[in-house]
Amino acid sequence: MIGVAVLGVTGSIGQSTLDVLARHPEHFRLESAAAGRDAEGLLAVCRHHRPRRVALADPEAAERLRGWLVEAGVTGVEVLSGDDGVVEMVRDDAVDTVVAAIVGAAGLASALAAAAAGKRILLANKEALVVAGGLFIKTAEAGGAEVLPVDSEHNAVFQCLPAGGAGGLPSISCQAGVRDLVLTASGGPFRDRDPDALAGVTPEQACAHPNWSMGRKISVDSATMMNKGLEVIEAYHLFSVEPSRIRVVIHRQSLVHALVCYLDGSILAHMGAPDMRVPIAHALGHPRRLDSGVEILDLVAAGRLDFEAPEPRRYPCLALAYRALEAGGGACAVLNAANEVAVEAFLQQRLRFDRIAEVVDAALSAVTPAAPESLEAALEADAAGRRAAHRHLERYTC
Repeated sequence: MIGVAVLGVTGSIGQSTLDVLARHPEHFRLESAAAGRDAEGLLAVCRHHRPRRVALADPEAAERLRGWLVEAGVTGVEVLSGDDGVVEMVRDDAVDTVVAAIVGAAGLASALAAAAAGKRILLANKEALVVAGGLFIKTAEAGGAEVLPVDSEHNAVFQCLPAGGAGGLPSISCQAGVRDLVLTASGGPFRDRDPDALAGVTPEQACAHPNWSMGRKISVDSATMMNKGLEVIEAYHLFSVEPSRIRVVIHRQSLVHALVCYLDGSILAHMGAPDMRVPIAHALGHPRRLDSGVEILDLVAAGRLDFEAPEPRRYPCLALAYRALEAGGGACAVLNAANEVAVEAFLQQRLRFDRIAEVVDAALSAVTPAAPESLEAALEADAAGRRAAHRHLERYTC
């Protein structure tokens, strides 16, 4: 029986993970679960899955949960609180696998703790690699952790690599024959709009994704293609591959999630329904395959598959991500932080859509922190990027 800790359990990744776990009670037990402030959502998890320990980052929310558990007659659940509580839960010897799905820099401490403790980490937290990639990889190697990607694109790459990997980090640096990695992108809602006509788009238009419904921030990142830029950075750290060997193509149908190109001219592509239970089930069961609850893709119904190059004028954020990656140091942390500030300003209608990239560009030009060597340094690089973005935001504000 494998003990699983799900961090970010009330989010979409967390809920999909619970669905897969529930299909395989003979193999997995939800040992612990963590959320930020959603005490009500965590109460529902406790009622249905009875984890031994839970944690809420917000101490007040944790206190509310304790009272609700008593009222609901749910016993045997220890409630921890604060970042220290989440870290303590991750280090528990009863936890074998950690699903790291806490959104944002808030998930850094627990992801690093899991790496240091030598856990199997199902990584869905972008910031662990974007903000502190070098630190996270070094910590995982020192702790003997096994890192398996859960993001659909990186999981797809992992499945297409030779032998599928055998533990540790899924590096391709020693994998003979691999030439390039190709990440696919939907192109977002403005993939056919004139780049000169993007100034007046609204948050509602930017969040109207043509393929699926997502949160507002990730929807905007899809529209600017910053999400794909962040994924390029993740792939660089995760697979130890040079930036020049990571390419992005627009694939409107979102059925091919990534491709691996080989020196002999072969290309292996991972296809499947756009359902996060597929990569989660793969990572949970690796190297064996588990039923995810997702139907096999109907190729006849899917019909054609289209691929095209992203237009630089339409997606300047993608180039900024490559620039930050080439710059090294803490530039990727600045990129991520500045983008969050700019996207928030756009969603609040304080910044034009076409100026998101300008704010990020300005922050990258203004701040050059060193590569983070500790959690504190990673958080400071993140804060420096936010400060730089705020300083430059006023001149671009509507």
